[in-house]
Amino acid sequence: MKITVPFKQLTLVALIASSILAGCSDNTSSQTERKDEATSEQITQDSAHELLVDRDRLKIYHPVTLEADLSALSSNQKKMVALLIDASVIMDDLFWKQAFYQDKNEFLASIEDEEIRHFATINYGPWDRLNGDAPFLSGYADKPAGAEFYPHDMTKEELENAALDDAKGLYSVIRRDEQGNLKAVPYSEAYRAQLSKAAELLRHASELAENREFGNYLLMRAEALLSDDYQKSDMAWMDMKSNPVEVVIGPIETYEDQLFGYRTAFESYVLLKDLKWSEKLAKYAQFLPELQKGLPVAAEYKAEIPGSDADLNAYDVIYYAGHSNAGSKTIAINLPNDEQVQLEKGTRRLQLKNAMRAKFDHILQPIAEVLIAEDQRDHITFDAFFANTMFHEVAHGLGIKNTLSGTGTVRAALKEHASALEEGKADILGLYMVQSLLEKGEITEGTLEDYYVTFMAGIFRSVRFGASSAHGKANMIRFNVFAEMGAFEKDENGLYSVNMEKMDTAIKTLSETILTLQGDGDYEGVSKLVEEKGVIKPQLAKDLAKLEKANIPVDIHFEQGKEVLGLQ
Repeated sequence: MKITVPFKQLTLVALIASSILAGCSDNTSSQTERKDEATSEQITQDSAHELLVDRDRLKIYHPVTLEADLSALSSNQKKMVALLIDASVIMDDLFWKQAFYQDKNEFLASIEDEEIRHFATINYGPWDRLNGDAPFLSGYADKPAGAEFYPHDMTKEELENAALDDAKGLYSVIRRDEQGNLKAVPYSEAYRAQLSKAAELLRHASELAENREFGNYLLMRAEALLSDDYQKSDMAWMDMKSNPVEVVIGPIETYEDQLFGYRTAFESYVLLKDLKWSEKLAKYAQFLPELQKGLPVAAEYKAEIPGSDADLNAYDVIYYAGHSNAGSKTIAINLPNDEQVQLEKGTRRLQLKNAMRAKFDHILQPIAEVLIAEDQRDHITFDAFFANTMFHEVAHGLGIKNTLSGTGTVRAALKEHASALEEGKADILGLYMVQSLLEKGEITEGTLEDYYVTFMAGIFRSVRFGASSAHGKANMIRFNVFAEMGAFEKDENGLYSVNMEKMDTAIKTLSETILTLQGDGDYEGVSKLVEEKGVIKPQLAKDLAKLEKANIPVDIHFEQGKEVLGLQ
């Protein structure tokens, strides 16, 4: 029997339920549960095109055209950009393979309704990424936590107990051999045809590059696609400072692997550097070592010295592909993720200014009109939104990368919870950086209240991404902790404001908690934190329903490509 739930109720119930489930430890997952997931591809698709949600759900993304002024680029540079977009399209196709077991073209062609097909394209499959990965089309079971990185019938325990080389590899997929045993297949082998084509395009683009360092990086990245050795190209990427065109391409983030958080997903960004804004940001990276020493945590948790050879730059993004384009859109990048490169070279922080402006104008400001106390709305500014996002990315370089026990990295110790906790750390330490640099007089724009109130409004924006997002979990934890500590207050009209004094205390308390959990590699402690705090409580659910009723978009999607840019 099919039970129909009204869309608003369905959305809120699904968000709450998925948040709770996502917070529980998966260590005791049974073979039966994983086999249930495996049945998803066996379900007949006869009824797969029946929409499970109200049609209004299909309109939660506001369209944004990724245009750019390319007049400053030479003819060769424009040809190079076109080639980089072609290579990015291949990354997009590869991400489809990692995210969904059906053939992309067959799946999309089978959906007659244009609006539903568009929503499926944004989500890279039949699961709503901003609603806890709940299926929005009938005929599909829940999305496998391990996506297509692992066999659907594999338990966590099976992989953990397997005598298997590269069991935790960033750049391999787990498959079964003819005997049914697990084996690791390198990306360069599993996706050889596509990666060979992408490498060829990058090599061709390198011939057109007018910046020698960028051309060299493209050659090294092409080689990495075919060898699965990305560290050398990551090092080379860190040394680039003056290239006006940028590309971030390859298997990078591990968010799609919600089973373990081990394996990287393919993605790409093609970017144009904003020299004026970049100049404003250049000075901040030098403060990382000093700020590390002042972190509100015991000395042993801040003994690592972050690299200061890092830079902050602003860009206009002209093409998104793969993981970066799925569901909610990235507005800032902090890379590389390789811990060794971070300690030796630091990281690069790329602020995607045009995408940030679109989210501020179409989402954050409308949210403020609905949920933020009127006397604090003037404190919500684009400069504060930009800075909070920037210092979030900078703050990834602070804290601790390797557990104090000496057993390995924090990322490996915390498994599927690592990304959510790291995002929570970056948000909270980003506020610590703003506070510290304002006190030092290094930040001269705005007041601390601007940054805090804009941050609070930003939580309402991000928490709508749902429990399946690492950023969403991090925001739920932070919102609940701050509300419990009185940093966020709600008046009789249901409007929120920041209590400045209690906000300072909450920042210090949560910073210490997160850094300690990371340094201890405390998987059970993080699991408990996510289970207890990483949920949307009923009152917050009611507040989010107000945003839905006001028809405020949840995120943006892009109209993009060579035709939009006027490129052949």
